[in-house]
Amino acid sequence: MACKKNATCACKAAPKKAKTAVAAKLPTQHQELLAWVKDFAKLTQAKDVVWCDGSKREYNELCDLMVKGGVFTKLNSKKRPGCYLARSHWSDVARVEDRTYIACANKEDAGPNCNWIEPAELKQTMTGLYKGCMKGRTLYVIPFSMGPVGSDIAKIGVELTDSPYVVVNMHIMTRVGTKVLKQLGAHGSYIKCLHSIGSPLKAGQKDSTWPCAPIEKKYIAHFTETAEIWSFGSGYGGNALLGKKCLALRIASFLAKQEGWLAEHMLILKLTSPEGKSYNIAAAFPSACGKTNLAMMEPKIPGWKVETIGDDIAWMKIKEDGRLWAINPESGFFGVAPGTSMDSNPNAMRTITKNTIFTNCALTDDGDIWWEGMGVPAPAHVINWKGEDVTLTVNDQGKKVYANAKGEVGPAAHANARFTAPATQCPVIASNWEDPAGVPIDAFLFGGRRPTVIPLVNQAKDWTHAVFMGSAAGSETTAANLSQIGVVRRDPMAMLPFFSYNTADYLLHWLTMPLRTDPTKLPKVFFTNWFRKDEKGFMWNGFGDNARVLKWVCERIEGKGKAVETAIGFLPTPDAIDMDGYVDAGRDAACLKATMEALLSVDVEGWKSEVAAVQDSYKKFGARMPFALTAKLAEITKALEAAK
Repeated sequence: MACKKNATCACKAAPKKAKTAVAAKLPTQHQELLAWVKDFAKLTQAKDVVWCDGSKREYNELCDLMVKGGVFTKLNSKKRPGCYLARSHWSDVARVEDRTYIACANKEDAGPNCNWIEPAELKQTMTGLYKGCMKGRTLYVIPFSMGPVGSDIAKIGVELTDSPYVVVNMHIMTRVGTKVLKQLGAHGSYIKCLHSIGSPLKAGQKDSTWPCAPIEKKYIAHFTETAEIWSFGSGYGGNALLGKKCLALRIASFLAKQEGWLAEHMLILKLTSPEGKSYNIAAAFPSACGKTNLAMMEPKIPGWKVETIGDDIAWMKIKEDGRLWAINPESGFFGVAPGTSMDSNPNAMRTITKNTIFTNCALTDDGDIWWEGMGVPAPAHVINWKGEDVTLTVNDQGKKVYANAKGEVGPAAHANARFTAPATQCPVIASNWEDPAGVPIDAFLFGGRRPTVIPLVNQAKDWTHAVFMGSAAGSETTAANLSQIGVVRRDPMAMLPFFSYNTADYLLHWLTMPLRTDPTKLPKVFFTNWFRKDEKGFMWNGFGDNARVLKWVCERIEGKGKAVETAIGFLPTPDAIDMDGYVDAGRDAACLKATMEALLSVDVEGWKSEVAAVQDSYKKFGARMPFALTAKLAEITKALEAAK
């Protein structure tokens, strides 16, 4: 019997004498949480409320529900057991940065890097949107842990959503359900995450296979000072899986500043030498710079082994030994499909052979998936990411393309097509990847896609220099418009889309890390660039050969490794990188020797321009930019002027 006071209440009406017995059946004794769920159910007018328990049965039932509703297509069980394909609406295919907001009391605290709205104003607007938005739909309550349940680095969140797609993806990407509520207890703190696709159903109305709101009604809002996330109108990726970028980076980085730790857009890999010595390396790269490839790399130097701890995000706290210890707050991979192949990332391909959700990929005639850059021949016919029958044809330029019945041409898979897969399925997942204590970090890598100037690798001289390196990270554009080619988009610490407060304050937080511990206990810091080019093309193979650079990094951690001090940091000597077995079909031995010398040298004039450009990127932060960084710029500039 439903509660007479509120038809959407999760409890059941019962005689007064049975209150204790009924209370014991509730999923939690956390009264504030129960009241919050009840209030949101009332506001949204959800038809019912389901508390997610995180079980495999729950996951399977929701997947079956979406298959029946046309949201999911079950893939060939022999080729892809336990796998499903979803197609989103064309307007809901990626993060929407211009609809992503930071709400805090003072606009200056958000800074010029954030899209700011005053909190009360934004809450009033979004409360109006939430009113009645779940009519005809189920409200799912998702208790989730970012990080191993019980870890002192982990955080608990609760997401309220009307999207079963979100529930099953959160099952993979986080730790969900009863065990989280048990950890939360009756009075524990949690991060409130509200989400709705923003598409109520009228009585008898047939549902869409991907309901969402128009772009002008989409909001992804972060209330940093109260640690709340409110999302409306989108059902896709980080807009809706609120544990992903919203909590793991935007809210977490704000909490990290307050509490003295780091929440970073970094992979974590474990590298083990032939002698059995292991090193944990965290790396931050902007998009399209090979982050996941590095996390799951197959080294091309004998005896070295890479294992994956995390492919995207690292939370790090200083422990009793003075070192930074890191966890991967996620439990799955939400990876970009196009370009992923057995050549670029074989371990990712092995990970997604089963129990994976694919979104906006192409569907083959035999019930498998396909995307551009998959490394297998393009099928003659597929159903593309829009749900259209398309056939392979040749255009006027002699290029193979897919065309629909109208002759319209486009990619079979969306450029941001994704896979959601359990991390446990990765064949190189480290045995200690879920250790609640985390792993001690030995080195940080920063990097970017830079075809000129930036060397293959260089090491910071000190911690301030390290923060400078991170602040200068970025990639050059490759747009067809010639006026835009070579323009560097600065992406400090690869966090540009994920800042929740003023970037200048973020850099200051990094600068003050040595005040929290013995500075010698902090990780060594390096900048890498796999993307230098000359007239022959890429000057460095990348992929598995990047292990050669990591070997030198490990040698430097040990106080070894040949290096020369330059104006921009410590660079390997030309013979310091282990090149045994390195093969570049386009370069003979003499050419390769000259190439390595170029990759490991300082382009003085190029660096003068680089430093000036970094200085220019600081200007928008005004007096808030830490003096230590402007002083470091002046120091490097002076050293470059003195260099021959």
